[in-house]
Amino acid sequence: MASNCDSCEYFDYDEEIGDYVCKIDLDEDEYLDYLTRKNSSCPYYKFYDEYKSVQKQN
Repeated sequence: MASNCDSCEYFDYDEEIGDYVCKIDLDEDEYLDYLTRKNSSCPYYKFYDEYKSVQKQN
């Protein structure tokens, strides 16, 4: 995949399975489009900026 899942806001640790997974909420049609897309980059990628919340506090 062209996008880096490690820096994505939706990539999170799932304690139940003990691994990192994509936690974006897709309906059946969106998920099918996601799996069968021709483009290698993720259309749902959103950069996770852990300092964004700190900036709002200052």
